[in-house]
Order: sequence, then C-alpha cells, then structure tokens
Amino acid sequence: MLDPSREQARAFFFATWRKYRAGEPLAALEAMALDLILLHPEYHGVLEQAERYREREYLPELGETNPFLHLSLHLALEEQLSIDQPPGIAARFAALLARKGERHAALHAALDCLAETVWRAQREGLPPDGAAYLECLGKR
Repeated sequence: MLDPSREQARAFFFATWRKYRAGEPLAALEAMALDLILLHPEYHGVLEQAERYREREYLPELGETNPFLHLSLHLALEEQLSIDQPPGIAARFAALLARKGERHAALHAALDCLAETVWRAQREGLPPDGAAYLECLGKR
C-alpha cells in the first residue's frame, strides 16, 4: 500500500480489526497496524462498525480526529523508524523517547511533526522537507 486511496486505507484498518476479532492470521503490515490499533481503544468502536464509518467525514476545525488518518500516520512513522528514513529519524526519535519517557507519548509528539511536514508539502506542492521534519523532532 504505497499510496492507498481513502477507501483502501479505511478498508485495510477495518479488515485488520475484523481479522483480529475473528482470530484469523494477519499479514506483517496488518500485525503492525493491529499493534497501533490496540494502543487506541477509543477507535475500536469505529473499526467494529465499518458500514457506519466507511464514508464518514472528520472535521479537524471542529476538533474531530480522523482515526484512519491518525493510524495511517502511525504506520508511516513506524516504517520510517524501521528503515531510518529520512536518515537520522531513528536517533531523533530515540532522543525524543528519552525526553518523553513513554513510547506512545513520543510517537504522538513525532506524529505532530510528520503531520505538519506532510501538510506543508501538500500546501506548497513540494516533496516533504526531511530536514525540517528532523528539526521539528529535535525541538519536541
């Protein structure tokens, strides 16, 4: 899933949760996603109601968090950390983890940087700025 559509990303999370609940085997990416889903019990009800939430719009300006976007950012960050891309992210995250003292809190701080980096790239029509991303992580 290099560049999934909104529908594909949501279907992936719904299917992962369904397979977990049914005791079915998970592929490697699904197992990674499940670990993230289990960190977010507030999303379990959403994932159990695919028909209700498949097309739901989330409005951040109203304080709504899109659980699918949040989990997708988590997955992207985990992949970045596993391959140290952009170079240096693993060391920056390790330092952030040392400051935060708890992995999930450190992940959420890093997600803020990732979301800002993606937003800026989309707004400016440019590739994501890896240096600015790492700088943001260093400031957290």
